[in-house]
Amino acid sequence: MRQIYPEETALADADLAARYAYPELPGKSAHWVRANMVASLDGAASLNGRSRGLSSDWDRQVFAMLRAIADVILVGAGTARTERYGPVRPESEGLRWAWLRKGRTPSPPIAVVTRALDLNIDSPLITGAPGHARTLIITTESAPAGRRAAAARTADVIVAGDTSVDIAAAIAGLAARGLGRILAEGGPHLLSQIADAGQLDELCLTISPLLAGPGPDRIVRGIPMSGAEPRPFRPAHVLIDEGYLFCRYVRR
Repeated sequence: MRQIYPEETALADADLAARYAYPELPGKSAHWVRANMVASLDGAASLNGRSRGLSSDWDRQVFAMLRAIADVILVGAGTARTERYGPVRPESEGLRWAWLRKGRTPSPPIAVVTRALDLNIDSPLITGAPGHARTLIITTESAPAGRRAAAARTADVIVAGDTSVDIAAAIAGLAARGLGRILAEGGPHLLSQIADAGQLDELCLTISPLLAGPGPDRIVRGIPMSGAEPRPFRPAHVLIDEGYLFCRYVRR
């Protein structure tokens, strides 16, 4: 792994972590929302229905490192199902980066966004989460009260919005719990919602040297963003390994 922008240099693990360090948060309820996505050369966000098909060994290392430095991982319910999410387990995905958790819990919790709470509340993602990182479920007032109560037995439930999830309120709710360094892992619907709400501070985009062909979705999907103007971002760095580009963009 080496950096090619803004200057060319080889990177050790500590250098890589420093490139992705979160900025200092100014207050107890402050937050910084980083999204991590992968796309093919022709813009596909998945291959055969899953993002892993576009990934590489180093992409998975960056994935684990970003999880290690985050306070919480934010994901849509559809992505959690498709990608078969479970609790973060450092022993299987991130022992290389365990030093980044020094002084904190061994792993961050996962927060699942689900408007109608239509997910399996008995899944390992919820029932198998460790006590230090209970899964959070972000849902709405209109979600069935019985399912909310059942979910609350093994997860922490955040209500944000009436009939649809208010992303800004959800992010504020995470920050109020001391989870201000937020890593959004998708999917495309959630990323679109975060961007549309003006909550996206940073995008980490891996560009895979593959052509996926027509069909797969882009990294954003759903209703058009409400703002008339594009959202400008500036490049912070570009890294390269075996044809994969690791781009970090920060909101201007």
